Amino acid sequence: MSKAKKSYARITTASLQEMKANGEKIAMLTAYDYTLASLVDQAGVDVILVGDSASNVIAGHETTLPITLDQMIYHASSVVRAAKRALIVVDLPFGTYQSDSKEALRSAIRIMKESGAHAVKVEGGEQVKTSIERIVQAGIPVMGHLGLTPQSIYKFGTYTVRAREQKEAKQLIEDAILLEKLGCFGMVLEKIPAELAQQVAQKVRIPVIGIGAGGHVDGQVLVLHDMLGMTKEFSPRFLRRYLDLDTKIRTAIGQYTQDVKNQDFPNEQEKY
Repeated sequence: MSKAKKSYARITTASLQEMKANGEKIAMLTAYDYTLASLVDQAGVDVILVGDSASNVIAGHETTLPITLDQMIYHASSVVRAAKRALIVVDLPFGTYQSDSKEALRSAIRIMKESGAHAVKVEGGEQVKTSIERIVQAGIPVMGHLGLTPQSIYKFGTYTVRAREQKEAKQLIEDAILLEKLGCFGMVLEKIPAELAQQVAQKVRIPVIGIGAGGHVDGQVLVLHDMLGMTKEFSPRFLRRYLDLDTKIRTAIGQYTQDVKNQDFPNEQEKY
């Protein structure tokens, strides 16, 4: 049975551990700029992920691969200035941690020092073990990410559900247990069967955040622009759109344009 919810003035990695222990679900969303991060934080979201998905929704790239460390630091700095309660986690971008654990630590240190964020997130299990170890040993909190890992999209060749086959499912469970042993404070499971995600959440003591991983995990994350309906080209089964901002924004801008051309804006009350 769930315990009474605790009120947190500021979310920390310890807070997330308590929330899992108390059976309280963790709400996580992405943000990339000051204005939207302020709204996300004020709405009570527990974790703000400054995701490399900024490569897609902000910069317009097809994948997350092109975004740079400098760009991630820029976005993270904007979010940190906005958030008063949420834990800020920042994706280490592609190429900054996969091949060299020393480079991984340097990248993580830059994010922490230059943006003021609270933690970093990396994709992968056994193959990035040494990078995670080095970052954690330096005192930097690390969140893992298993299942569909967008930085490996050219390896997968598709955004289809991962770990349906027994071999890959077994490896995912082993990687999840490894992430906990390495000292990760939590992990994201993306686009895997709900039953498998539930197994992982039960096997590890750290919080498991799902995206397309069913409801029997410790929390959920979505890309802010997707759940607000600002993007329309991306429609996976797991995405619930809470608004239709695409239509509302285009309608408002169209009305503004029409008012300017018709000399209806500014009116007598809108001038000095």
